[in-house]
Amino acid sequence: MQKKVKVKVKPNSKQQKIEEQTDGSLNVHLKSPPVDGKANEELIKLLAEKFNVPLSHIQIKLGATSRQKLVEIDTEV
Repeated sequence: MQKKVKVKVKPNSKQQKIEEQTDGSLNVHLKSPPVDGKANEELIKLLAEKFNVPLSHIQIKLGATSRQKLVEIDTEV
């Protein structure tokens, strides 16, 4: 089953954390800077841990260079 999640990314944060919003979207605080895709890599790792899926099951569908992203998570392992 594929799940699409709206994600708002906050790079260069002091700590990593994921905050779930009431509308089902996520605010994700990342330590990495938004340079050379480092923040996107960290985002995928964090989401893989949260949803307990392999890294390959997570794709950034929209907003790869934006703070607002649409992420698709394939929850079938």
